Amino acid sequence: MNHDRLRFDLTDLAEEVTVVDLRDRSLRTSRRLGLQRAIATSAAAVVLLGAAAGTALAVRPDAGPGPVPAESPTASPSPVPSAPAPSVTPSRPAVPPDTSSPATPTARLGKVVYGPMPTTNLGTVRLWSWKPGDSPDRLLALPWEPAVLSATVSPDGRQVAWVDRDGTLWVSALDGSGKRKVREQTDSMCQTTWSPDSRHLTAAVAGEGAGLVDVVSGAYQKVDGLLGCHPVWAANGTLALADGGDGTVFLTDRRGSARRVIPGLGGEGSAYVCYDLASISPDGRHIALFRIARGNEGGDAARSLLANVVLDTRTGKEVVLPLGDRELRQVFFQADGSMVVRVRSGDRYTLLLVGEDGKKVAEQAEPPSLRDMQIINALG
Repeated sequence: MNHDRLRFDLTDLAEEVTVVDLRDRSLRTSRRLGLQRAIATSAAAVVLLGAAAGTALAVRPDAGPGPVPAESPTASPSPVPSAPAPSVTPSRPAVPPDTSSPATPTARLGKVVYGPMPTTNLGTVRLWSWKPGDSPDRLLALPWEPAVLSATVSPDGRQVAWVDRDGTLWVSALDGSGKRKVREQTDSMCQTTWSPDSRHLTAAVAGEGAGLVDVVSGAYQKVDGLLGCHPVWAANGTLALADGGDGTVFLTDRRGSARRVIPGLGGEGSAYVCYDLASISPDGRHIALFRIARGNEGGDAARSLLANVVLDTRTGKEVVLPLGDRELRQVFFQADGSMVVRVRSGDRYTLLLVGEDGKKVAEQAEPPSLRDMQIINALG
């Protein structure tokens, strides 16, 4: 086992930087456009909502202290005492205090939920969950289209929601039990997203527009200002949506007010555009998305959960991640502000746990059986 680990580490060090190109994106776009045409009849009736460490976990902590506890309304990490002030002696000057980040005992790689990649239609498929240190668990079975286009897991990890091809919004437990119809005539192309309290879903309803659906009662509330696609919802209430028209990403709240855009995406003079959002930090300050250089646009209404960058939502600046010369594939923020970062080297996938301060806390190789799937949520 130690020999294998050493070999893998040396292999990683020897590998050259994997250039993220747009081949996968182009292939996916062509495929998704075909899919879009195939289900255009149902999609035309609505307005598009322009919206994975147990005790057995073998991790390799980075040298040095871990990340700062996240300031998130949904997480309460135990306080970490400050390092005592260094003593001062007459024989030498005082040693400056240690300003590096203290360890974060609550940051961990928890349960991760996977769904199928947007590849060839495979008929009925299953969602899977995996917690490092355990074997993958089978979850509910779904038709391929909703599994790819809309299946989403609630923040509390108890429910899965999806929209079938005729526009019916369904909710069930992760194992498929308790399946119930929530609402009809909802958009099946743009991703639904859960509210932080796991009580509402964003949706677009035929003849009504974009808004929120109560998953208990099915009641719908139209919200002006939520017209966008593939929304992601932060714990502090911030909603981000992609504008499918010009590649802009804007942020708002559940009332559709205080709207602002992320600098450098879409709009006149910008170098990049974006049509697909993956995850947003609990405080709304950082977002994981798929950014495309202007002139290489290939977006459409279908969902993609790939991410090739994390940006500061206020400045548009890129957040540097400790990838270790591996290709960034996906990023999902956890409730404590840490990130589950999926990277690829050749045909090997690895999950990194990255703290809110951008430092790697741990990493774990994925089981080979999950290689052809994509993460749809990281539950912590």
